[in-house]
Amino acid sequence: MKKITVIVSCYNEEKALPLFYEELSKNMNTFPQDVAFEILFINDGSKDNTLQVIKTLANQDNRVQYISFSRNFGKESAIFAGLEHASGDYVTLMDADLQDPPSLLKEMYHAIIEEGYDAVGTRRVNRKGEPLIRSFFARMFYKIINKMTSFQMVDGARDYVFMNRKVVDAIISLKEYNRYSKGLFSFVGFNVKWIEYENVQRVAGETKWSFWKLTKYALEGITAFSTTPLIISSIIGLIFCLLSFLLILTIIFKTLILGDPTSGWPSLVCIIFMVSGIQLFSLGIIGQYLSKTYLEVKKRPIYIVRESNIHPSDN
Repeated sequence: MKKITVIVSCYNEEKALPLFYEELSKNMNTFPQDVAFEILFINDGSKDNTLQVIKTLANQDNRVQYISFSRNFGKESAIFAGLEHASGDYVTLMDADLQDPPSLLKEMYHAIIEEGYDAVGTRRVNRKGEPLIRSFFARMFYKIINKMTSFQMVDGARDYVFMNRKVVDAIISLKEYNRYSKGLFSFVGFNVKWIEYENVQRVAGETKWSFWKLTKYALEGITAFSTTPLIISSIIGLIFCLLSFLLILTIIFKTLILGDPTSGWPSLVCIIFMVSGIQLFSLGIIGQYLSKTYLEVKKRPIYIVRESNIHPSDN
């Protein structure tokens, strides 16, 4: 008997959950009888009735388990908690809004069982329905980060990934506090197959990802997997040191040899402002890395569980 754990992170998804569960159940019923399922809901500090809906589903279906956080810790923490508590031979991550089509599950399962892949990822071939500016910056982000890292992150990749136990254990072994799952999945490697599909609109509720949150998430990914920004700030500093040295030589030559006195305080003020801006920019980059180090060394828990129906013997 093979067991598949479906991890579903939820934050204010009371409207979408019944629809998601119904669609997921239909697709689980198409699997062979020797495949068992575990549905693990992670309630990430929802402020609506998400937890009550999950408990209702758990009372109706003994395959449903849940973990409820003490507050909102973020999707990355929910993913990590799900992976830590998943007991299946195979594990998949899904969103409750049905933007990750359950109809792909069987194809993903067969790719691992019959084709020998360790993991199957999904990526959207388009971003239909998204604001144009968000789509533009998303594409730019992948181009930038792929030039900065030693491994490639797939443009349009979703967190909807189907993995065998080796991949799951590898990701769990990465205990870092500042987590960026798309980067972690790429970092651990393994033999991955990618399945493409058309973008699907959210079935109910509203997206929790504003442009500002996505920007912060992108910066998190860059600082988590690349030190290139530090190198760039160092190069800029070196260039300005060389320029200042050349300017000093130019001023000395004009004053002592040509007798041309140095003048022009407006240009001097502009230079001071520009150099100060470069310094603050570089300090900001260094500060980002220092803040990540600060959070890591405190070793605070990635999440705190308020309640759960999982017993220690279940894992």
